[in-house]
Amino acid sequence: MMDNFLQFLQTFFTLFIELTVLFIFISFLVSWLQQKVTEDRIKRVLDRPKKWSGYLYGTGLGALTPFCSCSTIPILAGLLSSGAPFGPSMSFLIASPLLNPLILILLWTLLGWKLTLIYAIVVGIFSILIGIVWEALGLKHAVKDVTVRKGSSSNEEQNVSKWKLALQDAWSFFYPLLPYLAIGVFIGAFIYDFVPQDLIVKYAGGDNPWAIPIASVIGIPMYIRAEAILPIAGALVSKGMGLGTVIALLIGGAGASIPEVILLSKLFKRKLVVAFVISILVVAISTGLIVQAVL
Repeated sequence: MMDNFLQFLQTFFTLFIELTVLFIFISFLVSWLQQKVTEDRIKRVLDRPKKWSGYLYGTGLGALTPFCSCSTIPILAGLLSSGAPFGPSMSFLIASPLLNPLILILLWTLLGWKLTLIYAIVVGIFSILIGIVWEALGLKHAVKDVTVRKGSSSNEEQNVSKWKLALQDAWSFFYPLLPYLAIGVFIGAFIYDFVPQDLIVKYAGGDNPWAIPIASVIGIPMYIRAEAILPIAGALVSKGMGLGTVIALLIGGAGASIPEVILLSKLFKRKLVVAFVISILVVAISTGLIVQAVL
């Protein structure tokens, strides 16, 4: 028992330190990139002469912008208010919380590059398709009239160097999320060292046909942040949980959390909110099944 406890402590502190360093570095890098990729620049990029390319740019820019689903909504509101095209903006909405650098690099670190590559390709394709389908269905008429007033940066902020501002942003972003990271690492280390492997394989292994759909549905009300679920995911996979089940859980929680749906209801009419939730569930289940089949 004492040996398991010591192993648990070693697993916890090793994983916590590694992810803390990685988290701050990625936060710093993305904050610096976001200073380059402003809302006005995103609008100009999305509004392309060749309409199909706007969906590609919307998905690509979504991967460079805010970390969680809720922080995507203010930018989306600003884009729509300023006249950005609907379809590419929706591709941006889907891609932003699911393809940001934090999720991709943590996935790579914890679960390997093959899974990360498949995940990025599949989610990227779905982001493009959802924008195209919603545009074709005329769902742009389900966007409420929202006017966003843009404030100007203070002189003090304008005088701060981009590197210093990125460092401040990295710390201010990391500090509030520190408890989530610690809890995620704690649960992951506990599962890794104490939970029997047979139990996880029985209920969440790759042979359970209902594991992926159930995980995608459970993820939404749980509001699982990526920094919490990914350390847990690494432990679950090591114990025999299906990779597809983990991915479905991640997409469900990170892509369509209850707080995000509430915020979207202020921006979208009901049928577009319903379309959003259904689309995220389709992405979660489909991506999970593809990952499970390929890996």
